Amino acid sequence: MNYKSPVYNVTPIHYTKLQANNYNPNTVPATELKLLEKSIWEDGFTQPIVCYPLENSDKYEIIDGFHRYTIMQTSKRIREREKELLPVVILEKDTVNRIASTIRHNRARGFHNVELMSSIVGELADSGMSDSWIMKNIGMDANEILRLKQVSSLTHLFLDKEFSKASD
Repeated sequence: MNYKSPVYNVTPIHYTKLQANNYNPNTVPATELKLLEKSIWEDGFTQPIVCYPLENSDKYEIIDGFHRYTIMQTSKRIREREKELLPVVILEKDTVNRIASTIRHNRARGFHNVELMSSIVGELADSGMSDSWIMKNIGMDANEILRLKQVSSLTHLFLDKEFSKASD
């Protein structure tokens, strides 16, 4: 069998021809959406939107990539740069299998390992990156960075911090 993965057939499609599905349980907090916009601005679209062509229509239902699509809708600078086109791959599946694909895509992304993220923050700090650089470039707030530095047990990461004295 000569199977060819959909990613080898990326097609640019005008973003107004895409629409959300009604079964995606995934939500992204505003902070992460802001980071996604930055990521797309800095790196471009690195993954296509996964869609299904709707019957008797020139529209496509999104299986995966709703938040990248949302960024296209809300970010004028990205929309202009991309000439209002999104990279799309097509999956020909029935409804239940589209739902299953959406869930698999969402769950396969996983969660960030706290120890690894702590190590990454430590490495960035050791490389001379400030907390504000880390916050801006990897989408963390000051409390997250502090907690990750605490997890790392790397006391040298706290040398530039002031701490209040404990009260009796």
